[in-house]
Amino acid sequence: MSISLTDIYQAKQRIEPYITKTPLIRLQKLDEFLHCQVYVKAECMQLTGAFKLRGALNKILKLSPEQIQCGIVAASSGNHGRAVAYTAKMLGTSATIVMPFSAPAIKVQAIKELGAKVVQCDTSERFDVAARICAEQHAVMIPPFNDEDIMAGQGTAGIEILEQCPEIDTVVVPVSGGGLISGVSTAVKSMKPSIKVYGAEPAVLPRYSASVQAGKPVRVEQKKSIADALVAQIPGDLCFPCAAAHTDQFLDVDDTFLLKAWKLLLTEGKILCEPSSAIGMGAVLQGLTHFQESDKVCFLISGGSVSLEQLKILEEVTL
Repeated sequence: MSISLTDIYQAKQRIEPYITKTPLIRLQKLDEFLHCQVYVKAECMQLTGAFKLRGALNKILKLSPEQIQCGIVAASSGNHGRAVAYTAKMLGTSATIVMPFSAPAIKVQAIKELGAKVVQCDTSERFDVAARICAEQHAVMIPPFNDEDIMAGQGTAGIEILEQCPEIDTVVVPVSGGGLISGVSTAVKSMKPSIKVYGAEPAVLPRYSASVQAGKPVRVEQKKSIADALVAQIPGDLCFPCAAAHTDQFLDVDDTFLLKAWKLLLTEGKILCEPSSAIGMGAVLQGLTHFQESDKVCFLISGGSVSLEQLKILEEVTL
């Protein structure tokens, strides 16, 4: 089974009272750098600072009251955990979030401030640790990406993009496990078949490029990227066929160009976001894809959880 546009519209109706319809912003000043008409879908302005609230809400709001009372558990690099913790607090239940030791301190602190318990471990162990805690506590697991309710929730951002600007020609989406790209690509391709969709992932973690080439989900070696929100090693087995069917190309972006794009967004676009959000623009700066100057291209800015300390790295980056 896969998700449909109907599933995504149902998710939109379910979560609409609880989320922000984030703005679609025209960043004309960036046109000269990216050689197209630049728009951004600013999910960095979502209530919990990232798109992840959409999927988490859609999943958790479908649980029974009895399931919710048992508490919820999630494995996360940060943004999904914050969304789950926020929703748990809203519904008056407990949440335990399993995070990698490498997660930025600002993300860990934000989750703790919402009243959730944080357990940290090695990145490659987070799903196993979360499953063990879930079994011990008889709690409900809320997956970060490989779940149809999560995928449909994330896809609501795609509906909003075309509602806000039906003329958009291309959407560029950050990619990790695939919940966002599967949902958004399904939504926009169903609404406007002519639209192009590109997925951007770290070059050191090319899980989707490798999987498309192999024709099945492929696990890549765990490596570190400045894109701390895009650390999944393997596409979700539910996400992969959906994303592969609706995405025109996956682009593997070097951290060097991601950093340039991050600085460009901050200094020229005046958009404060986390590094992972800049990966789509990084792909263009790297020359991995090219546009016509008349093309209306929407870059999905996936999150904004960043500290002043993290921004210091941009002082040494040249545009």
